[in-house]
Amino acid sequence: MTISKNTQVLKPELQSELEREGLLHRITNRIRQSLELQEILIATVAEVSSLLEADRVMVYRFHADESGEVIAEFIYKNRLPSLKGLNFPADDIPPQARELYQKVRLRSIVNVASGLIGLSLMDSPETGESLETRKIHYRPIDPCHVAYLKAMGVQSSLVVPILHGDRLWGLLVGHYSQPQVISERELEIVQMVADQVSIAIAQSTLLTQTREKAQREVTLNRVATLLHTLPTIELQSALEETVSALQGSGGRLYIAPETTGLSAIVYTCGDQLKLVEPGVVAVPASSVLIEQHPLWQEWLKGGANLNPVATANTRGSSGIIAIADLYKQTYLQSIETVFQSTLIRGVLIVSLQHRQQLVGYLTIFRDEIDTETLWAGHFDPDARQIHPRKSFELWRQLKRGQSRQWTPEEIELADTLGDCFSMAIEQYGLYQKVQRLNANLDCQVQERTVKLQQSLEWASVLKQVIDQIRSTLELKTILQTIVREVRNLLDTERVIVYQFTRRWQGQVVVEEVTGKTKSILGQVYDENCFPLEYAILYQGGRVRAMNDVHQASLQACHVEFLEQIQVKANLVVPIRRGEQLWGLLVAHECHAPRVWKAEEVDLLQQLADQAAIAIQQAELYQQQAELLAQTQQQAEQLSSALQELQKTQTQLIQTEKMSSLGQLVAGVAHEINNPVNFIYGNISHVDEYTQDMLKLMELYQRHYPNPHPEIVDRAEAIDIEFLTSDLPQMLSSMKVGADRIRQIVLSLRNFSRLDEAERKPVDIHTGIDSTLLILQHRLKAKPDHAEIDVVKEYGDLPPIECYAGQMNQVFMNVIGNAIDALEQRDETRSLEEIKNLPSQITIRTFLMQDNPAGVPRVVIQIRDNGPGMSAGVQCQVFDPFFTTKPVGKGTGLGLSISYQIVVEKHGGSFKCMSQPGQGTEFWIEIPLNRQLAQSCYSNPI
Repeated sequence: MTISKNTQVLKPELQSELEREGLLHRITNRIRQSLELQEILIATVAEVSSLLEADRVMVYRFHADESGEVIAEFIYKNRLPSLKGLNFPADDIPPQARELYQKVRLRSIVNVASGLIGLSLMDSPETGESLETRKIHYRPIDPCHVAYLKAMGVQSSLVVPILHGDRLWGLLVGHYSQPQVISERELEIVQMVADQVSIAIAQSTLLTQTREKAQREVTLNRVATLLHTLPTIELQSALEETVSALQGSGGRLYIAPETTGLSAIVYTCGDQLKLVEPGVVAVPASSVLIEQHPLWQEWLKGGANLNPVATANTRGSSGIIAIADLYKQTYLQSIETVFQSTLIRGVLIVSLQHRQQLVGYLTIFRDEIDTETLWAGHFDPDARQIHPRKSFELWRQLKRGQSRQWTPEEIELADTLGDCFSMAIEQYGLYQKVQRLNANLDCQVQERTVKLQQSLEWASVLKQVIDQIRSTLELKTILQTIVREVRNLLDTERVIVYQFTRRWQGQVVVEEVTGKTKSILGQVYDENCFPLEYAILYQGGRVRAMNDVHQASLQACHVEFLEQIQVKANLVVPIRRGEQLWGLLVAHECHAPRVWKAEEVDLLQQLADQAAIAIQQAELYQQQAELLAQTQQQAEQLSSALQELQKTQTQLIQTEKMSSLGQLVAGVAHEINNPVNFIYGNISHVDEYTQDMLKLMELYQRHYPNPHPEIVDRAEAIDIEFLTSDLPQMLSSMKVGADRIRQIVLSLRNFSRLDEAERKPVDIHTGIDSTLLILQHRLKAKPDHAEIDVVKEYGDLPPIECYAGQMNQVFMNVIGNAIDALEQRDETRSLEEIKNLPSQITIRTFLMQDNPAGVPRVVIQIRDNGPGMSAGVQCQVFDPFFTTKPVGKGTGLGLSISYQIVVEKHGGSFKCMSQPGQGTEFWIEIPLNRQLAQSCYSNPI
């Protein structure tokens, strides 16, 4: 009996122990399952609250300035207010308490009601080793501590430190709104939870560092790609990528000039200390940039004493200066005006060096920021707290114009990126040197090839003239090419071809001059201006180069003549055709004397020889051209006559086809008409005979109700009752069918109109209906296209005097084209589109009395709702042989012949009106009486 009672006493304790072990197991699994610290902390406070039955469990994290923030919290049934996200000043936890939390891992338990605080040490204060026994020692609690907890609404609390390595990371805190006794076992369980949280913090920190390192590697790879692996060095893009990676608001890449007198290169992006446009800017070396300011350079070289309070980082061996707040640098006050108009607050400067030589600076700017801190209760941040706060209500503290510190990781990344930029700048400089060397080499090559190029150009001109002579026989074109190329090559003011017309009288037939030089094209000069002895010498092949007309021993009259046409020097080469002097090729220098070179004389002489060849060929060509012109004129006349004959022949063939079709239709109608009339005429007699026989059979059945068995069997075999009822219906159907065939035959005869070859008054509606009947098979719905509706809007028309057969041909062509257009459009439409907008042809007729001639005219409008046609197609729609149909589906003569029938044969008008997407309408208008119309037009009143 005693054993049973002890077992019952031990059961609650065993259950509690199992719950504690389960809590530890769940937290351990959560840490293993997730590396996200916030998720682990949220789960931890919830599980600890469940274990301790606490009203509020929270994780408090210390900041670098020893203040702290509640980053995770669990509140049971809102028994205490939430403190999550609120910050607490450093004075809330005394320095000596923080030191004990860190060095000996002090745990504390407070019971406000009893006025006691229990302290438990994890490590020895003397040796720092872990204690085997960790008893809770109670002592009176400080009154300030009691007042602090009461202000928070707390009656009991539990505090366990959370360490990360040797550093105090935070606290795991439990609060009770009522007095609570916490056992040593519960304290140890919470301590184990805190130890697991420390492991989670270490893992999360390692993960964060790994991610940051990977991100830095990605940034380095992107910048290295822009600087080294692309075909061009993308310094601007690399600068923008660097500014983004370092979370800057702007940046500058300063490339120092290689030597004095050269320009520095500055790449910029984002906010700047000096107002410059983003992008690459070439800056004269004489202008003072930020990098070239004396104070700035002295500071960069390390000559100034840095203020250790104002500077977040000092200059190291890597040549990096990181300043969090520019306004706290007293030695920069002289250049404060440069950045006072901006939001820039911090700067990171990397000295770019290659092989111990400065090549530039990489500068990153950071704007000032506004910070907002949520405090648990109002306090004075600049004064030490003497008394505990009486309220922990939220207090927002807003600070404007704050600076951001440069982290060691950012400085390390900037240092590595600086190395990339240094190598890229060195490569850029080498590239520029190579470019300059290549430019100098190009100049030397160009100078050395000028003469060769000139020779090649002259040879090219000579070849061009020869090719021109071979490609064309137009003499003026060849001569114009010669003078143009000679003037360009010799760089002279005027080049002419002078032709002798009668004896030694001549004329300037071709000329090439500069803009300000006087033109002498077309000038005729008397033979007295050209001495006979000159002509004889030129005829013998003389070439004359006069460097100065005043020093050439010319006659006075000749010098005066040359002065009138502004000649200072000239080069004259004869153009000979066999032994005859045809003319002269002359180059004039009009502004100053000129010394003519031997190669220039040789070039001009060769071109004169080519001109002589061209003249001889042109004369032969002229003779042949005159003969060819006569022959061509005759050929054009024959071609015109042949085209007219072909057109007439094609129209006759088309007319003959329609006539043959009409004869065929009329013959078929005639052949069908006779047997149909025979059938139609005898059906009534057959019906009468059948009725008599049926009545006779009825009398037999009435008077002989019991016929012979053989008769009964035969009546059952042929179903006499069905036969008696179906035979009259069959005869009635045959009569309807025969009547339909007679109507079709009549429509075919109306369409052919073979008996109406002359102009006669006819019902135009009958012709239209006959045409529609013939085209009925194209209007009905088929598997490959939908039905085309025909809307008739016939007016009250009197008989019209016309050629009925030809008008039926017009209707056939117009309606057939409308059907083609609608079928072609429906091939590209869906069933839903066809259903919403079915294809339709509207035929409208009316009598128009109001017209200039005063003669009534009949109008037939045939309109479809098809795709329509463009203005360009409308202009050609009545042209012979013009068609928009695929090859093999149209001759292009239908509308042309219809136009002749309506306009020429009937004296009417035929118009087409259409717009793309709006359908097409043909307007046919013919006079009611042609003779009356002609008399009215010939004798107007």
